[in-house]
Amino acid sequence: MKILFVVNNYYASGNGLSASARRTVQYLREAGQEVRILSGRNHESEEPQPDYVLGDFHVPVFDGLVQSHGYKFAKTDISLIEEAVKWADVVHLEEPFIIQMVTARIAKRLGVPCTGTYHLHPENLFCSINLGDWKFLNYNTLRLWRDTVFNYCTDIQCPTENVLERLQKFGFKSRLHLISNGIIPDPSIRKKMPPKDPDAPFLVACIGRLAVEKDQPTLLEAMKYSKYARKIQLFFAGRGPEADAVKEKAHALYEEGIVAYDPIFEFRDRAGLRQLAAEADLYIHCATVEVEGLSALEALQQAVVPIIAEGDLTATSQFALDERSLFPTKDAKALADCIDYWLDHPVERELMGWKYAESTEGYDIHKSIDALIDMFRHAVSTAQ
Repeated sequence: MKILFVVNNYYASGNGLSASARRTVQYLREAGQEVRILSGRNHESEEPQPDYVLGDFHVPVFDGLVQSHGYKFAKTDISLIEEAVKWADVVHLEEPFIIQMVTARIAKRLGVPCTGTYHLHPENLFCSINLGDWKFLNYNTLRLWRDTVFNYCTDIQCPTENVLERLQKFGFKSRLHLISNGIIPDPSIRKKMPPKDPDAPFLVACIGRLAVEKDQPTLLEAMKYSKYARKIQLFFAGRGPEADAVKEKAHALYEEGIVAYDPIFEFRDRAGLRQLAAEADLYIHCATVEVEGLSALEALQQAVVPIIAEGDLTATSQFALDERSLFPTKDAKALADCIDYWLDHPVERELMGWKYAESTEGYDIHKSIDALIDMFRHAVSTAQ
């Protein structure tokens, strides 16, 4: 099949949506599919570039905020989009934005079927400007996305049950498919039950963009309640628009003597994140809005026990194997209780870590690719 991926910023680093798209395309090509990319220019290097290169669109007022999330929007170019769509057997929309709205209409006019992936909630966007709780705004944005993008798709990939149920309740007309974005199967590099230096701190890792919806401040607040606070080394692996604010709050804990080790902030590549997870005593995921949370799955491959926020708009809690690894979103005291429990039980934590590593095997990206190919074939066959 000839598959056209449509994404604003395919080559952005530090952006989960773009990283997921690149990984999916790589494995689709390895599975024998012909894939081309319609996207904005790669600004991070001269090569590679998309097959169809769109110009940059600068968002008035909010362009700096958009770029702080590792993101850029692309301009529409009708003739280039038509050229790309005419080449394809199926068009796959990775976002619900302007270029996808235009591409969906062109594809319909040219008789080329569209599919899509639901990668983000409206709340992911509006949390950044403190409007994540505005139900009217988020409801109407999702309705706009449904009517202008997703209802033009014959089939939609829903990465989690949480997403699928939301789209069903919202009256999406497309066929909905429960297909994880998938992770690359990595063997654990963690050493089994290494001897613990009694004087060494516990390493507690938090991986992800420093953004409002990722809610790192709840982990910082939890240190005020944990009996282990002065024996914990917090490590935040990520960057983003909230970096300065989170760093300031973290350092204040150290200055006030609540923690004995100044929290570490360091952006790491995939290999570095793998090493961090393998060395960590606990992995914390506080996000209040999360469509899937592949960074959590990738950490769990390294046999680390997670503690994950549970809420209406975060699906990552599905990876928890029992209640001991769950806490209500924004509940710092409940998070501290979970941290204390797991640090109180090192042998149990070790055993559960390896169970978590085993649990990630069902999210192998090869399974996701097979399911996506079936979805694309279904879209093409039913459109004819």
